[in-house]
Amino acid sequence: MIWNRAAASMAATAEAVRGGRMFSLLSSETSVSEELAIGQQLLQAAPQSLLDFLVRVALCIITFLIGSRVINLIRKLIGKAMARTGAAGQGGQFVDSCVRVVLYSILIFQIALHLGINAATIATVLGSATVTVGLAFQGSLKNCIGGIMIMILHPFRVGDYIIESAYNSEGTVSEITVFYTRLATLDNRTIILPNGPLADAGITNVTREENRRVELKVGISYQADIRKAKQVLEDLLTEEERVRRELGYNIFVDELGDSSVVLGLRFWTKTEDYWPVRWKMLEDIKYAFDENGIGIPFPQMDVHLDPPMDRGK
Repeated sequence: MIWNRAAASMAATAEAVRGGRMFSLLSSETSVSEELAIGQQLLQAAPQSLLDFLVRVALCIITFLIGSRVINLIRKLIGKAMARTGAAGQGGQFVDSCVRVVLYSILIFQIALHLGINAATIATVLGSATVTVGLAFQGSLKNCIGGIMIMILHPFRVGDYIIESAYNSEGTVSEITVFYTRLATLDNRTIILPNGPLADAGITNVTREENRRVELKVGISYQADIRKAKQVLEDLLTEEERVRRELGYNIFVDELGDSSVVLGLRFWTKTEDYWPVRWKMLEDIKYAFDENGIGIPFPQMDVHLDPPMDRGK
């Protein structure tokens, strides 16, 4: 009895093993069939995918070639515009480099889109890079933008004498670069100013115009003849050849001061002759007034003492 049961159990076990093997073999055959089907599909789709990729690559090459020509055309137009405004040289080269970088970045971005790269990923990378570079070079970028504005708008040029309010400096402009401007002072010092604050500062361009007005004030005593003094000043203007009399001049009483009558004198001369003419006129006025007996008083005060009062009366 026991033997029969053991034989039946072994037979059942053998049958189960044979069934498992059969299931495993069926599963293996199904898996292989699926893999073969997928492979066949891939082989059938490969030519089409390759063709699509080659078409995309060809479109990217065509886009790059056309975009390069357009970028070169834009750069030439900007270069001509800057040449007309006089912003050539180092400033023009810098602007051209910036324009080239920006336009080629846009072109590469478009090519990446044609290749199927995610636009959000590209935008994120570019945005992060831009913010990082901007924070790292914040001061330099400000000076750079200021230099570009100076070169384009021309508030002053090389050779102009300027007075600026950012650092309270003045001098002749000797060089304008993208980041800095150099001034040469009258006592032969060199001042280097960053273009960022300089572009935002108030600037007085002394030598921008061809002519400049000279204004002088001189005091004469109250005992002097005002008409005679004004005639002496007019004669001096007539004798000085560098005075632009055709532009007009004025001789007037400017103020009745505490110790003198202040006469004013305004006339025009060429900008480059301003200081020589001013200095010479002041010297000639002193000599002419002395020769004509017209005194130039110094500040003084007259003190009057009243007699003491008689307290006994």
